[in-house]
Amino acid sequence: MSHELMNQSPEPPPREHSDPFDIVAIGSSAGGIRALGLVLGALPARLSVPVVVVQHLDPRHETVIADVLGRRTALEVKLAEAGEQARPGTVYVAPPNRHLLVGGNGEFTLSSSEMVHFVRPSADLLFESVAGAYGARAIACLLTGSGSDGAMGVSAVKSRGGTVIVEDPESAEFRGMPDAAVGTGSVDFVLPLDEIAGVIVALVDARSV
Repeated sequence: MSHELMNQSPEPPPREHSDPFDIVAIGSSAGGIRALGLVLGALPARLSVPVVVVQHLDPRHETVIADVLGRRTALEVKLAEAGEQARPGTVYVAPPNRHLLVGGNGEFTLSSSEMVHFVRPSADLLFESVAGAYGARAIACLLTGSGSDGAMGVSAVKSRGGTVIVEDPESAEFRGMPDAAVGTGSVDFVLPLDEIAGVIVALVDARSV
């Protein structure tokens, strides 16, 4: 099933292929620090879109995830701040215990609203906000993790004409989240971890010319 195009979902709404992708949203949980490091580390420093990340973190401890990921990628990595606007070539990570949402102008909102699927931050809420704000200009990527967070969100992205990439459950460290996403029928690419960054770059480059 690796790197095959999924054709299980209805055709997305028509979109202009000359329209560029404007954002990449990534969700991950158990095993995610390693997976994120590999994906982000393979992206170029001058990536023409921002990357927004939800990684499930222990809310009891101050996070060092931005520092950890920043040592593994040429991109700038920082915790997202409320009211901040997403900039190309920067990775924004949801702070612990806060949902991260993106508005139509690329402005971040942080929320302490109730947990979704027992987690906060939630990949579902991030993906749904990106789908509403960016439509066909969004790429959603779901990596390793237990549970089902992200499945509803990838369906939202696909329904708005966006593109969905999921780590192959067969090779994921924890397959719960990838399995749930693939089960929605809303996934465009199911890829081994080491191929995901290349596909993201190819998609962004193809739509920015």
